[in-house]
Amino acid sequence: MVNRVFVGLILLAFAVALLCDVGVLPALRPPGQPDDVAVHLKLLTDGAIQSAESAVSLAIGLIGVLALWMGLLRVAERAGLVAMLARLLRPVMTRLFPDVPPDHPAMGAMVMNMAANMLGLGNAATPLGLEAMRHLQELNPKKHLASNAMVLFLAINTSGLTLIPIRVIAMRAKYDSADPVAILLPTLLATLCSTVVAVLVAKLLGPRFSLDDDETGTPPAEATP
Repeated sequence: MVNRVFVGLILLAFAVALLCDVGVLPALRPPGQPDDVAVHLKLLTDGAIQSAESAVSLAIGLIGVLALWMGLLRVAERAGLVAMLARLLRPVMTRLFPDVPPDHPAMGAMVMNMAANMLGLGNAATPLGLEAMRHLQELNPKKHLASNAMVLFLAINTSGLTLIPIRVIAMRAKYDSADPVAILLPTLLATLCSTVVAVLVAKLLGPRFSLDDDETGTPPAEATP
């Protein structure tokens, strides 16, 4: 799928260059340059090369900062910070997910996943999230459909409540920001708002789309010609 997207973007870029050449779209040439297809294709090629160089330069420059932050957070994880945050989240999680028993492995995996995500430990959060979804599927009475708990868990993960935005801090440091960590409070407020909206929407729409018409828990039979 990703390969198709990239191929589509390349074909779209060539199409735009040709449309500019025939006058359908405004010309993208620099002042004083001739308006022909060769100029547009050269601009396209130069832009692709410059973007590739910038991407490599950015990635290499982020290695040091990301390694430092990830190392510090890994030490904090080993020291019990994630477990402590998980204990603080558990009372909230039991109210958000009343269909999941508090002592079920799904609840523990979800709590640890969200705690790791909040601290920016994406590598640790991913396997925990997959484990949580596997346990939620065990509780799901309709195996071919996502339960309300699964939808809510995915919505919270997508909204991404973040306490320490490591990658943003690293990018700000890479581009010589005067205060790279000044993004902490705005990120917390923005992700808090997005998480609240995600929870509200999932809770409000969950009963409306409960799919009560399917009581058997089995996939609908395909129509035969």
